[in-house]
Amino acid sequence: MILVVEGISASGKTTWCAEHGKQHVIPENGRFDNEPDRIKNPVGAATFWAERNVDRWQQTLAMENTSSWALCDSDPLKLHYIWSLWQIGEASEPEWRVELDATRETIAQGRIGFADCYIVGRIDPQLARARAKADTTRRRSKFELHVRLQQALLTWYSAMDEVLPGRVRFGFPSKMPTVGNLDGRYSVTAFDQMIASLPGK
Repeated sequence: MILVVEGISASGKTTWCAEHGKQHVIPENGRFDNEPDRIKNPVGAATFWAERNVDRWQQTLAMENTSSWALCDSDPLKLHYIWSLWQIGEASEPEWRVELDATRETIAQGRIGFADCYIVGRIDPQLARARAKADTTRRRSKFELHVRLQQALLTWYSAMDEVLPGRVRFGFPSKMPTVGNLDGRYSVTAFDQMIASLPGK
């Protein structure tokens, strides 16, 4: 069983993961020194991030295979990020399309897929700002960008919930939800339906 926890910066997702997942947590990717520039090399950047997402998915599968379940701090299938950037005007449609194509290919190859459960946090922006200001242990250099992304993030997972009903839970529960392994982990059809249901800009 694979669970994913999502939410903007300071929403509480990493804290929730640490409390409920402990050694089962697959952390977010950190920064990479060799990240291609999305503006100068959109195809290279799209391929780079699709492969880094596959790497996280493979770590997740390894955890699931040894421990029967894994908990991901943020979605390995992180295509929502570039789509959300496009929605708020921080990325172009061609940038979104090239990353969409690269990601779809990895799904078609069976190298990355859908989790069995998605827990998506919502937070009032003012509360998120207060939490971020109070937390001196972490640098949040793109915090205000994350605040602006929240509505698009929720729209993305609402679309997923329509196509894959029963997989998405909004709000952080007080305990780990009970969920079984679901069919369609590598369904390109479900992926295409979800993308087609998303609003344009």
